[in-house]
Amino acid sequence: MMKKLATREDLEKLRKELQDRSKKIKRWVAVCSGPGCHVHGSGEVAKAFMEEVAAQGLEDSVRVRATGCHGFCEVGPVAVIFPERYCYVKLRVEDVPEIVGKTLKKGQVVEDFLFMDETTGKRILYDEEIPYYKFQQRLLLGQHLQIDPRDVGDYIAAGGYSALAKALFDLGPEGVLEEVKAANLRGRGGGGFPAGIKWETTRNAPGEPKYVIVNADEGDPGAYMDRGILEGNPHSVLEGLIIGAIAIGSTQGFVYVRQEYPIAVKNMQRAIDQARELGLLGENILGSDFSFDVKIHMGAGAFVSGESSALMTAIEGRVGEPRPKYIRTAVKGVWDKPSNLNNVETWANVPLIINNGADWYSGIGTDNSKGTKIFSLVGKVKNTGLVEVPMGVSLRKIIFDIGGGIRGGKKFKAVQTGGPSGGVIPDSLLDIPVDYDELNRVGSMMGSGGMIVMDEDTCMVDVARYYINFLSDESCGKCVPCREGLRQALRILENICAGKGKEGDIELLEELGSFMKDASLCALGQTAANPVLSTIKYFRGEYEAHILEKKCPAKVCKELISFFIDPDKCKACGLCFKACPVDAITGGKGLVHIIDQAKCIRCGSCFSVCPEKFSAVVKLSGEPVPEVTPGTKMKKKAKGEKKCKK
Repeated sequence: MMKKLATREDLEKLRKELQDRSKKIKRWVAVCSGPGCHVHGSGEVAKAFMEEVAAQGLEDSVRVRATGCHGFCEVGPVAVIFPERYCYVKLRVEDVPEIVGKTLKKGQVVEDFLFMDETTGKRILYDEEIPYYKFQQRLLLGQHLQIDPRDVGDYIAAGGYSALAKALFDLGPEGVLEEVKAANLRGRGGGGFPAGIKWETTRNAPGEPKYVIVNADEGDPGAYMDRGILEGNPHSVLEGLIIGAIAIGSTQGFVYVRQEYPIAVKNMQRAIDQARELGLLGENILGSDFSFDVKIHMGAGAFVSGESSALMTAIEGRVGEPRPKYIRTAVKGVWDKPSNLNNVETWANVPLIINNGADWYSGIGTDNSKGTKIFSLVGKVKNTGLVEVPMGVSLRKIIFDIGGGIRGGKKFKAVQTGGPSGGVIPDSLLDIPVDYDELNRVGSMMGSGGMIVMDEDTCMVDVARYYINFLSDESCGKCVPCREGLRQALRILENICAGKGKEGDIELLEELGSFMKDASLCALGQTAANPVLSTIKYFRGEYEAHILEKKCPAKVCKELISFFIDPDKCKACGLCFKACPVDAITGGKGLVHIIDQAKCIRCGSCFSVCPEKFSAVVKLSGEPVPEVTPGTKMKKKAKGEKKCKK
């Protein structure tokens, strides 16, 4: 149990004690416990490391940390051995004794567990030389490797809460505010509004008390940036929030986090409790005249509650619905009091700015978008995970240099950024810099940082239908333009995907989108048409093919595709016959199998099980299905050809 810190000097004394203690450790292991690694058993791997270190008598010289997300989810579980930074990937519990015995005990490398570079065919020893990490600048995610998120001591030893002390005793409220404004930190939650200006608005607004709030209601499909930070380094968010409270003059803060993030909630609550015990929260922090405390409010998972006024309504204990912003929430928010809301990543950047200065921070990124940004890179890309890059890096660099390109040798088609309300960006725009202004210019948005990669097998009409369906379900229904606009857009898109689209539908979708943008109450409705408008803008030909030719070029939309067994390729192996759930396939030994189109439900089971070397099952769209006479014998096996394994 650490003693309560009564002064700045107490904090620095504790930091030195913790750092001196860590110098006695010869090696330490950072086992990623982020969302991706966690589901693949990283918890068991970390436990196995701890047990094996004890079993081999290394407790005094080796420490095992179950850390936050390292970012490279595709190769988890991941462990990095310090101080060398050897990186082992795809670990299993049974691999641990060899690593402990050779690497931790003797300093030897176990090559079998190193990352294999597909391009060179060579193993890569150090984590920072792996291409996925090499092209990033990990100001926030890089801290995760040094910190057990459950141990405030790790955070303090790594420099934690030094920015808080600087803000309290050196800069003061005005100095902190000017530093954040000079850094031009823009909100990472999607809007990109300058944080310093928002802080100043709340500071100058009449009314007490003033509130500061962390928005951790991350609801975008495929996005988990905020979750990664809250799970991996909750004290960085908490420190940023306290510093913001100093600048604004707030005495009470809230962390609004969705209930679906139990580990994030648990780690954040532990961080709050630890900070309170140390005197970093509560009355007269570090002996100053500043007092501040924080509560966690768990949201019910409604996507619309991520909108500022809806989130604040939920904190008040009412249904999380947006309200008209005749007066901004920075002036009248929670209980009509001045309330400053920023997302997790924004708050986590604040200690970096205070410690390193506005000039350092503004030297990273572009003219109008400073610092780094974390993206969740998912979809049809080889290397999935969390990526942190300087603002202004091109989409191509993120997807191909860091992400490794498209899976299975397929062609890149589009990338969707900004969550459900973002837009799709085609290959012709891959070289645009990723920042707030450029993404808005091409019809998308930064959002909180979701980035979903799509390949040639993706139907863009179906993509628009998927997102509009999601947003229609998540709309609170309070305003007519959003509620009815989304319903009508969804009906039109479903008809187009089902081959029932008609001329004029594209123009009607564009008109609906324009109306929703102008007339909806909140940002959900105002941006909801982006997936439709951007897919029409860049892939209008696919809409026209669905409507005019009753054809899905990507062969995705079930009502517009058929499956056919090529008699020249069929080997009568019976795999498709066994897989069909509705007995729509007939055939026999030595006979070509035939699909009864009247019975076929287009589930694709036959297509999935047919061996790739034969590829006898063909997917068709907009083409007549050739007729095959029942009882047709399969083509005679060529000399030397192997039989199909059943």
